[in-house]
Amino acid sequence: MIRHQAETFIITWVAYASTYLLRKPLGVVKADLATELSMSKAQLGWLDAALLLPYATVQIVLGSLGDRAGARKTLGFCLILSAFSMVSFGFWPNFYILCLHLFINGAAQSQAWPSCTKILGQCFNTQQRNSLFGIWGTCTFAGGIFGTAVAVYLRATYNWQMAFFIPSIFVCFVGVLVFVMLIEPPMGIPLTETAQEALPGLNPKQSSSTLPWIKLWSLPMVKEAAIATFCIKIVRYCMFMWLPLYLHQELQYSQTEAGLYSTIFEIGGVMGSASVGYLITRFLQDRAFKGTSLCILLSALSFIGFYSTTRHSALLNQSFMLLAGAFNCGVDPILTGSIPSALGEQGGMDIQASVAGFVNGIGTIGTIIEGPVIGIVAELFGWQSMIYLMILISLLGAMATYKGHMIQSRR
Repeated sequence: MIRHQAETFIITWVAYASTYLLRKPLGVVKADLATELSMSKAQLGWLDAALLLPYATVQIVLGSLGDRAGARKTLGFCLILSAFSMVSFGFWPNFYILCLHLFINGAAQSQAWPSCTKILGQCFNTQQRNSLFGIWGTCTFAGGIFGTAVAVYLRATYNWQMAFFIPSIFVCFVGVLVFVMLIEPPMGIPLTETAQEALPGLNPKQSSSTLPWIKLWSLPMVKEAAIATFCIKIVRYCMFMWLPLYLHQELQYSQTEAGLYSTIFEIGGVMGSASVGYLITRFLQDRAFKGTSLCILLSALSFIGFYSTTRHSALLNQSFMLLAGAFNCGVDPILTGSIPSALGEQGGMDIQASVAGFVNGIGTIGTIIEGPVIGIVAELFGWQSMIYLMILISLLGAMATYKGHMIQSRR
């Protein structure tokens, strides 16, 4: 059992981390797209939307695919399709064709998170999940750091087109690895007694069920988790997609320095993801909503500190960037992993992938809005307006998770 859990953890960690090899280069090469293809900030924002619109929509509508077709097959296929969609991305000097490639990539990657959540939920019990998903969730931010670093290196060494071509080959290899090596329990039969632990007396034959995606919203605490995820993902993807350009244009970093310094936010994300789940378990008795509310509030305060020190100490400014990343990103695997996994077992159901896909998909709608909105706002009102918006949205996310905590306390 322990060996199987370790293998599952490693393979799914690598699989999800690899998806960022085909997301992060877009943020790194935006200055090149603006220069070589004469794209405006608004068009650069719509490129973000072309990637994230299908990511959110397909995840919400077809999040149950991992429940019905099998999470291993779904995950392996989505990685291979993602790789094929981006392998020639840099060789099409046309805005609309680039949008099409990003659209296919987003649709393919939409199934990665719910499939991984489904597999992990079957292999670990409820007492392990906050810590598990916190540590496993480092794949998101480690993948982002690695994706940015690889894109910066390939762009500087070769050209910006190679930042998509070479990672596509690697992601395709990982997809094949998932098909060959990942072992998934038979559908509806978890490796752990998770469902029975959550709801004593449950008949295992009744544990597998599905709900139309539209009805998932009515499940207790699902909407609060989804709204909070919506808020933190707007903030996170704003930093992912725009921070290099902000550092380059506003703070006068070179393009290479801007790409590398932007990873400080994601380094904070790795630290936060690895520790937040443990801290919630250790000090808050697994009260995940309460812990995430506190962290999101602290992320808002960190953004205030980041903006306040922009023109002063570089070290202090980067320290606040690190803290903002730790508090914002650290709650992501809890809100989209351990919480949906538990909520998907309510009433004896076995719909972890459906709930995880729904929550993460609603959250990703925020990233769709982020692209064009940030592009237009920065164009009209300047970069400082972006920071003000991130602070406000973080506060809204803290309020949503606190409401989830109040509902949970009354149950």
